[in-house]
Amino acid sequence: MDNAALPVLGLELGSTRIKAVLVDDVGAPLASGAYDWENRLEDGWWTYHLEEVQAGVRAAFAALSADWKAKTGTPLTRVGALGISAMMHGYLPFDAAGRQLAPFRTWRNTATGEAAAILTERFSFNIPQRWSISHLYQAMLQGEAHVKDLAYLTTLAGYVHWQLTGEKVLGVGDASGMFPIDSAACDYDTGMLASFDELLAQAGLPFTLRQVLPKVLAAGKDAGCLTPEGARWLDPTGSLAPGAPLAPPEGDAGTGMAATNAVAARTGNVSAGTSVFAMAVLEKPLSRVYPEIDMVTTPAGRPVAMVHCNTCTSDLDAWVKLLGQMAEAAGAKLVKPDLYDLFYQKALEGAPDCGGLVNFNCYSGEPVLGLDEGRPLFVRRPDASLTLENFARAQLYSTMAALKLGMDLLFEKEQVRLERLLGHGGLFKTPVAGQKLLAGALRVPVSVMASAGEGGPWGMALLALYRLRCMQDGAPALEDWLEKFIFAGTEGSTIAPDEADAAGFAAFIKDYAACIPVEKAAVDALR
Repeated sequence: MDNAALPVLGLELGSTRIKAVLVDDVGAPLASGAYDWENRLEDGWWTYHLEEVQAGVRAAFAALSADWKAKTGTPLTRVGALGISAMMHGYLPFDAAGRQLAPFRTWRNTATGEAAAILTERFSFNIPQRWSISHLYQAMLQGEAHVKDLAYLTTLAGYVHWQLTGEKVLGVGDASGMFPIDSAACDYDTGMLASFDELLAQAGLPFTLRQVLPKVLAAGKDAGCLTPEGARWLDPTGSLAPGAPLAPPEGDAGTGMAATNAVAARTGNVSAGTSVFAMAVLEKPLSRVYPEIDMVTTPAGRPVAMVHCNTCTSDLDAWVKLLGQMAEAAGAKLVKPDLYDLFYQKALEGAPDCGGLVNFNCYSGEPVLGLDEGRPLFVRRPDASLTLENFARAQLYSTMAALKLGMDLLFEKEQVRLERLLGHGGLFKTPVAGQKLLAGALRVPVSVMASAGEGGPWGMALLALYRLRCMQDGAPALEDWLEKFIFAGTEGSTIAPDEADAAGFAAFIKDYAACIPVEKAAVDALR
């Protein structure tokens, strides 16, 4: 059977959910499966165990296979292509025998401030704390014994791809969260590689950086095929046949760009879930280095300015759960989707400025706010209007407050202009509310497509589908292929900024910024 006639698989390991999606040859979803998981704080590090990674991936694939069989009556034995995506950044080091040298240190950790600051100054390029190179250099500065045995450093998506194919490669978008990328070459920046190699030599380490980093690949390039061992790693039942080509593994930022058709210049997207980040595809480089703005790339290697905030909906989720318990205690049990829809609707009914309520949703450190650690914090003046509607609105505002402070640097200091800003992720599952409030906060129209709920796994499936297309002659550029073959005629909605919302958010963010020292004091007090 021709691979083009087979379903294509995208699988993404998110912060709280691993999800697998099958699509047809035009990207329409056919089946899905998921597995819920959660990071854990161990010895001061936010982490996931690799045993959990394999168990979760297998569970999500098994659920997808069951969904496929229920819908088609046939078992899932072959896929035309597949791709792996995961939360970006972090630190996954291995020795020459493939043994893990240190626990997986995720993007959520903010213990690499010293290394990030030194590298940012050395490279004249913003190096965020969560980037892989920050974790490596911090381990070097602290004299961690495992570094001398390092033979391979990768991301979570790169790790799973390695297990499936045996290939030590990474999509350029995910690689741009490990080390700075030269977009013209679609590879690591050679000058910065040489500069870091000097630090390795000074530390007496027996390798160069290129020797331990994954090979960089643009979207559509050959990233290997599913091996027999890889097929068993994914599907221990033995039903899945090997041989399918894989797309270069990508990070959740890249799949978010693909899922929202935001890979061309002057387009952007906001991915809002456990964390929140906004991406703006640039026409020209930024005029200076901003600690609050990361420079990454699209899956095709175009330069992208990224504002990343570590926490988005976690605090909101906790409050909704608490209010659901209250409703249940009163005999009014609501299913989870209805509970969220009600909470979001109440937020729309709140005062544009939240009635003077301020909320910090920081579960962990937030570099955009200058925080090494975070404490969820709700604060108000005694005469503030404490209503359910205002409280709900303050919760939604807090999911986008840090993002707003970072995006203002692009809009006001760099005069970045976007023709469209597309939203996807959990914040937009309830219609209108998150979209409307974000449009007011950023003062830019926000669009949500009908496919927005599919999110990153669907974006990864599209990149796997593009890999199949690139195995033929005359493949178009990624942005042209997405525009013409995937998103042409796609339904969606666009909400323009409402002036009352914009003015209300401006009042909220003024109080929010003034209260950042209060949040820092809470971190110091609650150790």
